[in-house]
Amino acid sequence: MKKKTNKNNNSVTVGSSKNSLASTKINNRISNLQPNMGKFITGFADAESNFYVLITKKSKMKTGWGVECIFSIRLHLKDVEVLKYIQDFFHNIGKIYIYENIEEAIFRVSSIKELEIIMNHFDKYPLITQKWSDFMLFKQVFYLMKCKKHLTLEGIQEIVNIKASMNTKISLSAFSNIVPVIRLSVPLINSIDPFWFAGFSTGEACFSLSLKKSPSSKLGETAWLRFIITQHVRDKYLINSFVNFFGCGKINQDSQAVYYVVSRLSDLTDIIIPFFDKYPIMGVKVKDFEDFKYVSVLMKNKNHLTKEGLEEIRKIKSRMNTLRK
Repeated sequence: MKKKTNKNNNSVTVGSSKNSLASTKINNRISNLQPNMGKFITGFADAESNFYVLITKKSKMKTGWGVECIFSIRLHLKDVEVLKYIQDFFHNIGKIYIYENIEEAIFRVSSIKELEIIMNHFDKYPLITQKWSDFMLFKQVFYLMKCKKHLTLEGIQEIVNIKASMNTKISLSAFSNIVPVIRLSVPLINSIDPFWFAGFSTGEACFSLSLKKSPSSKLGETAWLRFIITQHVRDKYLINSFVNFFGCGKINQDSQAVYYVVSRLSDLTDIIIPFFDKYPIMGVKVKDFEDFKYVSVLMKNKNHLTKEGLEEIRKIKSRMNTLRK
């Protein structure tokens, strides 16, 4: 495996390698997902990927502008093995950049030839969140570039108009006469694929363990387990469908986000946990799931009602989610 260190940003590029499979633990887990890994990857991409178009000034170009299409997935450095597996799944395309100073890793694909593989994947296994709309716009720019239209001023303007309709914070103030293209609405889905949901949960789910005051408990405190998925309100329809998918849980919402929450212990032990035993997630979140699962057994056996049991749960809580090293 080749590595390249960039002194300016403390990043390390991990080059493609047919031997760059994820760790043995990940490979063992994903054996249960085959041959449905394509659906899993799309679910994960719905949660964590980005499709964006860069338009930058380039004096060497006749138009004065350069265009680049980029597909990327950014994760915490702890999950770099997941990115290595995704890179391998996509036939070792792209590069993985490791930024140790900010503990991040990014899988990035930008060449037209390699993006063809990405396009083909999402045509075969469509995204179902609002990210689908960005993908369709991204796809338009990709084909314009494939036809060399980005080498003309007319093509640049067409790309600018498409970019103006994408979910992006990058300014287009350098361009005038921008006419944003129509942004397509995400097709409504009839059902959710469980492998998609496992991939999506790998990115978005939280296996939450809390300790809260409980006047009814002799200890004055009790454990509280919740399975939570949070998404922007624009995907409210999709998140609402999770209630029917599992037959349990509820929906909460604020001005920015919508939450699918399952907190009833019987629903967690009889529905949610068995689901993820059958359709496993990947990455460091697996450890949170295993801790979550263990605490559910303690609670089912009423151990959390004892001082010793509650202390054991407190120790487990201290290593979960954002506290996990």
